[in-house]
This record gives sequence, C-alpha cells and structure tokens, in this order.
Amino acid sequence: MIKERLEALRMKGYDFDIQDIMIRSWQMFKKQALLSIAFTMLIFSIQLLLTIYIPDYALLHALFLAPPLYSGFYLVANKISQNETVVYPDFFKGFNFYILVFSIWLIGQVLTAFGLILLIVPGIYLAVSYSFSVLMGMFGGFDFWNALEESRKLITIRWWKFFVFSLILISINLLGFLTFGLSLLVSIPMTFYATYILFEDLTKEIFLEEEKTNLIQ
Repeated sequence: MIKERLEALRMKGYDFDIQDIMIRSWQMFKKQALLSIAFTMLIFSIQLLLTIYIPDYALLHALFLAPPLYSGFYLVANKISQNETVVYPDFFKGFNFYILVFSIWLIGQVLTAFGLILLIVPGIYLAVSYSFSVLMGMFGGFDFWNALEESRKLITIRWWKFFVFSLILISINLLGFLTFGLSLLVSIPMTFYATYILFEDLTKEIFLEEEKTNLIQ
C-alpha cells in the first residue's frame, strides 16, 4: 500500500521551501542542542581515536559504525517532531536497524562510487537521489533495495531542487572547517534534522494512512 501511495505522490508532484526547511532544522536543533552536540562529539571522538591509535582500521568506523550512529539523528528528529521526550540513549537506537542501515549505506555508496567512476554524472545523480534511503528503510519499512529505489524515484521528481538543497547542506558543513571544525557540532545534526523534516513533510500523510489501515486490520 505504501508503494501505491508513494506512486500517487510522484504522479501528483510536490514542492518544498528550502529556506523554511533550514529554519525549522535550526529550531529542531535548539530543542536538543546539548544532546545533539554531545552525540556529534562522541562520533568525532571515536573516529579520531581510531585514526590515531589504529589507523589501519579507521575505515571500519565509516563502514560499520557511522551508518547506525548518524541514523540516530533521524530517530531523535522523529521524537522531537512528535513532541516526545528525548534522552541521550535515543541517539544510539540506529543500532536497532543495524543490518538494514548498514546494507543501505554500503550498497548506496558502492552504486554511487561506481557511477562516479563511469561518467561522474550518474554518481552525482545517485548521491542526491539516495538522500531518503535510510529514512525509507526505517520509517517506511522497506528492505535495503526498495528503500534505495523508493528514495531515488521520489527525489527524481524534483531532483534539481534536491541537488540545490544538498549543495546548501554540504556548504554549511564545509564552512564548519573554517572554525576548526567547531561549527560541525551544529551543522552535522542540522543536516540530518533538515533531511528528516523534508522527508516527513512529503511522506507523513502516506505513513499515517498506512498506520490507520494497519489499526483497522
């Protein structure tokens, strides 16, 4: 049923206000600023420790730990959006979706890298188009391949605007390096919160309808 509703959304079309998304992501960040910063510092600390003490295994962080850790921001964003109380352990609940999230990140990165190697343009297209893939998996209940595909098909409808949105997020994070990385403690959480907010805006009615259907059944 979700696939049919997503198809209906694609046929109908949609639009979004980038400025509004960024403002709301800042507001969301402020609601859990200390916890968001603390969790981001933890992620950076793990990566730094691996790089310093066991550099040969530093890539393990990006491959095995980063996906569930960063996915925790989406789950916290969901709780903030639902006006639920957020506690620090909520950031680690991405590990509850470990196999799913790991598969999405791994396959998505492999396909994107393959596209970049071939002609660059396909890689850029996939990098943007897979922005919702983890969210599709966690909140849409899709397996890794369908999560990637549903993300790609939905984003393709407004790909150029998503491309601009992605460039803005990348630019904000790049500016973080100008402050010796301190601003990244804010820009990294905001990046995930902004992506979640946009995803929720586009799909909330679809998933709410699915929940109602399941309750009736």
